[in-house]
Amino acid sequence: MEIANEVIESMLVKFNSEKKWTLQAIAQLSEEDIRWVPNSESNSITNLVAHIRGCVHSRIETIFFDIPDTRDRENEFEHGLKYSKEQVYNMTKETFDIMIQYLKYLQSNPELLLSQPFINRPPLTYSQVNNETTVLNLMIAMVREIHYHTGQIIYAAKIRKGQLVWNYD
Repeated sequence: MEIANEVIESMLVKFNSEKKWTLQAIAQLSEEDIRWVPNSESNSITNLVAHIRGCVHSRIETIFFDIPDTRDRENEFEHGLKYSKEQVYNMTKETFDIMIQYLKYLQSNPELLLSQPFINRPPLTYSQVNNETTVLNLMIAMVREIHYHTGQIIYAAKIRKGQLVWNYD
């Protein structure tokens, strides 16, 4: 299981880094900034955070905490979605904390990487994973999904603020 531990450790480093930079970007924004959209076809930072939170809920909390999937994906992309800056910041922190907690659990149980946690559940409705997906494939999909959207968040923050101030500690 040495390779499994290396994969899990790499993902932990990635999610800890994404958490740090995303929270720093959000902290520098105003209430207006987190709701801003560049055009009618784009999402606000609020939408992106709600979407990331929904993904983690439906893909991780359902298997890790055995919480029923109550995700409302349509609401995540509703224009004018209103959360305060504090709520967006806390939602981001909570989302990354769930991912990190799950990865730490996998560190203690690396044999689970090849398990199929959705195999006996109702059919999944999202495209990246299906009921035969392994935990490893699910986590690779989560790395891609979250990185894609945190990149959008940081880019939108830079558009709004120009230069952001980064703490590298």
